[in-house]
Formats: sequence, C-alpha cells, structure tokens
Amino acid sequence: MRTLLNPAAAAPALTDLALLIARVALGVILVAHGWQKFDEWTVAGTAASFEGMGVPVPSASAAIVTGAELVGGVLLILGLLTPIVALINAVSMLVALFLVHAPAGLFVSEGGYELVLALFAGLIILAATGAGRFSLDRLIAPARRRRAKVRA
Repeated sequence: MRTLLNPAAAAPALTDLALLIARVALGVILVAHGWQKFDEWTVAGTAASFEGMGVPVPSASAAIVTGAELVGGVLLILGLLTPIVALINAVSMLVALFLVHAPAGLFVSEGGYELVLALFAGLIILAATGAGRFSLDRLIAPARRRRAKVRA
C-alpha cells in the first residue's frame, strides 16, 4: 500500500523524472506565452492590452511579465535557478488570476482562470521542491557546497 500511495519511496528517481517533466512542460508554455507577448503582440501591444484589463503600471508590467515568461521559461527547461524563477512566475500567475481571469469564471474558453491556476500550482511545486536531480541547479549546488567547505 505504501508504494501505491508514494511510488517515489520505492523508486526515488521517479520524483526527479516527474520534476523534469513538469519543468520542461511549464517552461515550454511560459516560453510560448512570453514569445507571443514579445514577437506577435509586442511589449507595447501587451501593455495596451494590460491597460484595458486594469493591470497597474501596464508598460512596466508588460515588460516584466514578458521577460519573466520568456527568460524564466528557458531557465525552467534548463533547471537553472528553478525555485526563484518558479516563484516569480507563480506570483505573476496569481496576479493574472485575480486581476484578469477570476471574473470570467473557471473555463479558459471563456477567458477564465483554469490555465492560470494550473500553471500557478505547477510553479508552486517547483518553487517548493526545486529542479530535481536532472537539472543545472543540481550541477551547481555541489560546487557551491565544495566552495563553502573550503572557506570554513
């Protein structure tokens, strides 16, 4: 029963594999949305759209969100600075949920918050757990520990 309720207990690599899949999937979605804001809509067009939605400081918000999604998505795919990038984008999703999508209801087809909420949930998991073994974060962490021991 324990294995059924916690499969990673019997095979810890499953957790790392799941984190890899989540990072890559969330990263691809963020890159796609960031690229859309940057290339298709432009940052200025995104700012105008944000202004119409009542997003505060729309020009700065558009630039920050575009960068967070585009650069952050690439970093998630690589597994670099994962908790920080995930938290920044999770906050962005939470703001989007409450400022823009909540009044439209749940379903994304009606402008609702289902996609934003799913992205938020996945990003919070990555912010809390980190990137896992299959990441650049994992390669950097041992080097930091070695340098800290040398200094001590």
